[in-house]
Amino acid sequence: MTAPKLDRTNIVDFIADIFERRGAESYLGEAVTMSEHMLQGAVLAEQEGAPEELVAAALLHDIGHYTSEFGTMSLGDERDNYHEEAGAHVLEPFFPPVITECVRLHVPAKRYLCATDKGYYDRLSEASKHTLMLQGGPMSAEEVKDFEKNPYHREAVKVRIWDDEGKKPGMKTPDFRHYMPLLKRVVERQQGRVVA
Repeated sequence: MTAPKLDRTNIVDFIADIFERRGAESYLGEAVTMSEHMLQGAVLAEQEGAPEELVAAALLHDIGHYTSEFGTMSLGDERDNYHEEAGAHVLEPFFPPVITECVRLHVPAKRYLCATDKGYYDRLSEASKHTLMLQGGPMSAEEVKDFEKNPYHREAVKVRIWDDEGKKPGMKTPDFRHYMPLLKRVVERQQGRVVA
C-alpha cells in the first residue's frame, strides 16, 4: 500500500484508519490485540492525569509495528526489534519531541528498568521477557548513564510502565476515535511551534 501525502491535516485520520483496519491483529504473544494494548496504555495515562502529550505517546508507542502503512521504510520495517525507531521516524514530522522520544525510548526504557528496579523484571509478561533478550537485555551501567542524559527519559519510563500494564484481557477502553481530538490538538500545537 502506498501512503497518501501526509501532513498535519490528515495524519490523525490516517493513523485512525490503520487502527481500524489492523488493530485486531495479535500482539506478539500477549492476551490482547494491538489496538487493545495501545488503547489501554492511553487509558492508564489518562487515569494518572498525564498531560495530553503523554496520553498520545502511550497511545502511539507501538505504531512502529505498522510502519509498512507509511510507505517504504529503511528501519527494519515489520521487524519487531526496530519498531521503536520506525515508529518515532514516522511520527517526527507531525508530533512534538516528547512523543517521538517516548516512542523511540519505550524499548530502551524496559532495558533501563530491568537494570535499575530490582522487582521490575518479575512483573514483565512472558512475551516481554522474551523480547527483552532480543533487545539486548538489561542495560549496563554505562547505558543507564547514557539513557538518563536524554531529556525525555523520565517520560519514556512512564510510557513504558503504562505499556507493561496495558495487557489486560477484557479491559474496557474508548475506541481510537475518542482520542482523535486530543491527537489533533497535539499536532496543531506542534505545527504552531514549528511555524513560529
